[in-house]
Amino acid sequence: MTAQTDVLWFLPTHGDGRYLGSQDGAREVSLAYLRQIAQAADDLGYYGVLLPTGRSCEDSWVVASALAPLTRRLRFLVAVRPGLMQPSAAARMAATLDRISDGRLLINVVTGGDPVELRGDGVFLDHEARYAVTDEFLRVWRGLMAGESVTFEGRHLRSEDGRLIFRPVQDPHPPLYFGGSSEPGIAVAAEHCDVYLTWGEPPAQVADKLARARRAAEAKGRTFSFGIRLHVIVRETEGAAWAAADALISRLDDATIARAQETLRRQDSVGQSRMMALHGGDRSRLVVSPNLWAGVGLVRGGAGTALVGSAEQVADRMKEYIDLGIDRFILSGYPHLEEAYRFADLVFPKLPLRATTGTARGPARNDGPFGEVMANDIVPARRIAAH
Repeated sequence: MTAQTDVLWFLPTHGDGRYLGSQDGAREVSLAYLRQIAQAADDLGYYGVLLPTGRSCEDSWVVASALAPLTRRLRFLVAVRPGLMQPSAAARMAATLDRISDGRLLINVVTGGDPVELRGDGVFLDHEARYAVTDEFLRVWRGLMAGESVTFEGRHLRSEDGRLIFRPVQDPHPPLYFGGSSEPGIAVAAEHCDVYLTWGEPPAQVADKLARARRAAEAKGRTFSFGIRLHVIVRETEGAAWAAADALISRLDDATIARAQETLRRQDSVGQSRMMALHGGDRSRLVVSPNLWAGVGLVRGGAGTALVGSAEQVADRMKEYIDLGIDRFILSGYPHLEEAYRFADLVFPKLPLRATTGTARGPARNDGPFGEVMANDIVPARRIAAH
């Protein structure tokens, strides 16, 4: 049986526009704009949306709570940040949002990799200690979400007869997504997570990382699925796609790139270091694998690579990742509203999608015709999806 995948989109609560590093073509990220993207993703059949976290973003929990009632099936991948709150408070928030969204909450566990930002948030811990806190946090959080009475005393956290009265819809808790490239990060993933995430590195590097994570999980008697975070620049022709990639960074000057790279270097995240090593801040080294372009990472932390090409090329590259074990993609494109439509239109029909992604979900959907009826009589040819 051919492996299948789900596809999630991204809510740009930290800003959006047509060009990186420029106010030209930039957009106000208002609730109205985020609602447009979320409802588009919902109507197009994306499995869910990722909401980023950090001081450069609107709060992911508040935004998800505002958008959940405005969508029908869309899931919300919302960040929990161990160290910034007690696990009991996070458990109550998660259970509440899971209930009011009718079980559409996914949890993205974000330990954090920028010591400067973390100190501003009151977290004064080194890299290894932060993962130790994450491990303790999830031990308490998972117990509470499962309905247990939790008494726990660790090096960093303590709970005495902790309880969650109102349980989540999903049992025992919403799925935990987690990304960590270091040994402490992979150890936490192996112990707790349901979906192990990687950023969009070349396939050989992704294969190596997934193998390490898989071995760590097996040593704990556990298994999990795998997801990948990528940007996409897809057009009807390869040439048009590469032209769009060039346009995206056309407003960036060398000074801006150097300043961004210097700021990103302060992070102690192994995953961020791996992203930066792909290009080294050099515009001439941006194609790091067939149809994999690192231009976004010149100025953006976290996910810094994009699949660039025609619909066929992008789908083929995605199938290569699927063959490695990836069964969900978290994608984004600039601007996020238009690119959500473009990707669904061009690439969904070429992917082996699960029933939980795509336009064929749910009852009473419009069965066509799709496209403008020509000469008031001729209906465009029907598209057949590659499910």
